[in-house]
Amino acid sequence: MPEENKGIYDLEQDDCSAPDSIDFDISSDLEAIYSVPVTISAVLGKAVMPINQLLRLGRGAVVELDRKIGDPIDILVNDRLIARGEVVMVDETRLGVTMTEIIKSEK
Repeated sequence: MPEENKGIYDLEQDDCSAPDSIDFDISSDLEAIYSVPVTISAVLGKAVMPINQLLRLGRGAVVELDRKIGDPIDILVNDRLIARGEVVMVDETRLGVTMTEIIKSEK
C-alpha cells in the first residue's frame, strides 16, 4: 500500500488475520472470530419526514439532514455506534472515514 494510504484499511483485501499490535495474549479460541464479516456504516446524518413528502421527492431533490458541515459522522459496526469521525478523500474517486473519537461500550 502506498505511503500516503498508510493506515487506510482496504475492504477489498482478503487478509483477515489478527492485528499485529495487540498488547495482550490472545487465546487460539479468539482467533476464530477474525474472519467473521461485519458491516461498517458511516452515517452522515438523519432526517424525518412524512410519507407524502417522501413520495414527492424526485431527482435532484435535497433532503436536509440533522447535521451541519464539519460535524462528526457516526461510525457503526453491525448497527452499533462504535466511533465518530470525519469524511476524508482516499483518492480521486473514493471516500473514507478517519476515526476521531472511540465510543465506549455501555455495559
